[in-house]
Amino acid sequence: MASIPSADLSFTPLPAAVSAHRPLRIGLIANRLHQDAPDSALVQLLRHAQSCIARLQPEWIIVGRTLDAIILHDLVSVCSTHERFPYGRDGGLMKLVSRVVDSDPARSVDAVIYLIDPVDPSSVFPEAQALKRQCVIHRKPFLSTLASAREWLELEALARGDITDVTLDAGYNLGSEGIALIAHDALKGRMLALAEKHFDLLDQFAHRYATGTTGGLLNQLAQKIKGEEAGRDWVQPFLSGPMGGDAQIAELVLEKKVRRIVFLEDPHVARQHEADIQLLERASRTVADFALVMSEAEGADRWLGLMSRRLASQR
Repeated sequence: MASIPSADLSFTPLPAAVSAHRPLRIGLIANRLHQDAPDSALVQLLRHAQSCIARLQPEWIIVGRTLDAIILHDLVSVCSTHERFPYGRDGGLMKLVSRVVDSDPARSVDAVIYLIDPVDPSSVFPEAQALKRQCVIHRKPFLSTLASAREWLELEALARGDITDVTLDAGYNLGSEGIALIAHDALKGRMLALAEKHFDLLDQFAHRYATGTTGGLLNQLAQKIKGEEAGRDWVQPFLSGPMGGDAQIAELVLEKKVRRIVFLEDPHVARQHEADIQLLERASRTVADFALVMSEAEGADRWLGLMSRRLASQR
């Protein structure tokens, strides 16, 4: 039996500098599919999340054509405080990567909303890949689906006051929901720490899924907490990621059996099964109004904590 890595519970909530000295700064870009139509993901996001955005009063850094679409749809008032970046072809996305890593709080962004069309080739350009990677490295949310952006905005607004988006209530009926828990080798200890800290919340889900070793370790943790018999099958383990486990979970996402995915990625190692990782992410973007992915431990810790607070507010 594999030993359980030691848990590290030293997670950091929203940086104090953000909450104490300035509003959130959010990078925003959407692929063309998610911009133009009156019911596009960009339009849905800004219209449905208006009350949450009003509570947050963030500063936006918006890439050129995305801002043009916001103006066209008469939604610029929702993003009234904003900085315009060039079009992607003129380096706007590259500049956004630089703002993710910038140490100057007056210039850096705290989160990125990048509404990705899974069949748009620009989503695999180097600057798009670097944007995701640097968000993971610098512990900043990277929100690539409509569902993830809406839930994140709502939970951050909830953290600043008792405000919820009732149109999202159905997604919090955890007794009928599935969640996937995946971690690369160097982050399995972090995953176990997350699971232990938020065990009561995760235990409310109807189904929990994981890949390979992570699933076995989570079941060991559940046996320690719930007892050997009750915790034995707490998580349904699939194959390891390199052997196809990511693809198995991607199918559940496409079938809308898994809405939320915690996928703790190690951005510092070469990954032979990179295509499988991208496949899982692409699956979530294919059902963009349903699925969401959190890719770094500190953000996942905050997200799960705020989910618990959100559920408590419904009681």
